[in-house]
Amino acid sequence: MGLEKSVIESATAPMRSHINVGTGVDVTIRELAETIKLVVGFEGELKFDASKPDGTPRKLLDVAKINSLGWRAKISLADGLRSTYERFLENQESVRS
Repeated sequence: MGLEKSVIESATAPMRSHINVGTGVDVTIRELAETIKLVVGFEGELKFDASKPDGTPRKLLDVAKINSLGWRAKISLADGLRSTYERFLENQESVRS
């Protein structure tokens, strides 16, 4: 379900019109990297250095505003990455030019 422009405008303000869109499900950097590895078919090893700072403890978008407008994610992060990567592969010549 797409949101009409008037609905978005009623929930935002000028210069503050961004609305987070996501699944509302927390994902770690490791989980994201492993999901991307599977999607693209990378067969190498992922290495993580636990001795280094890992940034923001939570990487979860606040999707409350868009959910309050009636929008909900219909696909998972993995499915979204997969379809995006497939589309890239199908159109990579036009993307690279």
